[in-house]
Amino acid sequence: MGQPASFSAGGTSPQAASEGGTSTPAAGQPVALSAFATTVGVVVIGRNEGERLRRCLLSVQEQAGLVVYVDSGSTDGSPATAAALRVEVVELDPSIPFSAGRGRNAGLERLMELSSSLEFVLFVDGDCEVAKRFVEVGRQSLVDDARIAAVAGRLRERFPERSVYNRLCDMEWDVPPGDAKSCGGIALFRVSALRDVGGFNPRVVAGEEPELCVRLRQRGWMIKRLPDDMATHDAAMTRFSQWWKRAVRAGHAYAEGSAIHGRSPERHFVRESLSSWIYGIAMPAAILAATVAISPWALVAAMVYPLLLVRVAVGRRRRHRDSWRLAFLYAGACLLAKPAECWGQARYWFRRMLGRPPQIIQHKAVTRE
Repeated sequence: MGQPASFSAGGTSPQAASEGGTSTPAAGQPVALSAFATTVGVVVIGRNEGERLRRCLLSVQEQAGLVVYVDSGSTDGSPATAAALRVEVVELDPSIPFSAGRGRNAGLERLMELSSSLEFVLFVDGDCEVAKRFVEVGRQSLVDDARIAAVAGRLRERFPERSVYNRLCDMEWDVPPGDAKSCGGIALFRVSALRDVGGFNPRVVAGEEPELCVRLRQRGWMIKRLPDDMATHDAAMTRFSQWWKRAVRAGHAYAEGSAIHGRSPERHFVRESLSSWIYGIAMPAAILAATVAISPWALVAAMVYPLLLVRVAVGRRRRHRDSWRLAFLYAGACLLAKPAECWGQARYWFRRMLGRPPQIIQHKAVTRE
């Protein structure tokens, strides 16, 4: 499945966007839904999220009357869980490569079939529980400024104390409010903006949200981050191997994003891609080669890494007021992730050279909750 057939580039621009009225829901839609319920919908995507999915669905059902769950080949009974909660279920064809973008497009397409008056859609990952009132707060922000395509709030990790990897996720989610270049997978979007750019690119399997936001901003739309709590995320990362795979996925996103938009004026993900190669492969290899071929004194050049560690930690502490321990934890993780990001980039370019489609990278195992 590609992008929804109802999407078409060249739709409503931010200059022409305005708060429209409501109309009668399509045939087959349960009656007694308020105007708010028919203009705001939720798309939840997931695969093998178990109890996390139940919590997610219950949290959004409290805030919106239209909820669609899109499943990507779960083996834990997730579609049945959603159906038991009377949520509309869309199961993707497993013969076509899965991607988050593909799932979100399919969910939005179904929402538009259920309500002809749909104006806003909240995309949520199945491992998240949406904060109370975020849909209302986010919707009001979009109503107040017709130039904004999407809003996101503060995402928090559910169990940051359970592992250092969960803690790193919680630190990553801590993004200052205000105008932003992109949002993550959880955000409230204006449907007309999505139609304007043709929705998510279903072939992008990592970094699909920043890629979408590049196209939105190229069309004049804005992305905004709110100070309000948005959702609680359950990364469930307890092993180094999971964190490593997540870093590999980030590297894939850098490579794929730069391949698509790297030649645009903003050079999307070019800087991140180069940083991974310089500090993850090129510099260590150069230092090692110089040590072997020239002199052991060449190892002195490795001091650049402690200096870089301090620089990142100081910057993190200044911007987020973290403790020194957490600031250095974050800095160390940034440096340690560089080789993994290189591997993710290499995977992407190798598959592209062979003419193979990108392959999704997952760090979670099937839940046993």
